[in-house]
Amino acid sequence: MRMDFVEEIEAVIPSLRRYAHALVHDRAAAEDLVEDCLRRALARRAEWQPGAAVKTCMFRILLNRYRDRLRQPPARPTLVAAPPPPRLADRLAHHPAAHPAVHDVQQAIARLPADQRVALLLVMLEGMSVDEAAALLAISRQALIARLARARAALSRMTAPQGDARRSIA
Repeated sequence: MRMDFVEEIEAVIPSLRRYAHALVHDRAAAEDLVEDCLRRALARRAEWQPGAAVKTCMFRILLNRYRDRLRQPPARPTLVAAPPPPRLADRLAHHPAAHPAVHDVQQAIARLPADQRVALLLVMLEGMSVDEAAALLAISRQALIARLARARAALSRMTAPQGDARRSIA
């Protein structure tokens, strides 16, 4: 039996929260972003096509709202220490030497260019396939693969144990 529209949206909320938090590195801002996404989706409920991929549409709305916020000038600059995204930390926590590395990796991910960070988080954090992420971002499969390769290469450089070389983005 197929879930109704609201049930499908409810099922994707945890993923939206996780992705939003990974994008903005602030729990309150992430919750605001998800709330804005949900409000938009529900306000336009009548426009949804039966059989539409609700999860993909919800991620697209969230990503568009995130991009809209990036275009707005910040109200005031703030510095926020980013706690680890839950799933990434859980995955890395099982490795005995990973605890100091989790912070370094998260710092490096935060310094990636937005297009690379968005692509990397969709695939690595949310577990989307390359095809799903490419469709969501409205780019070709090859373009997504290139972004992922650049993001991984930059992360490798930034987290390499070579003094100042690990802090640069090429």
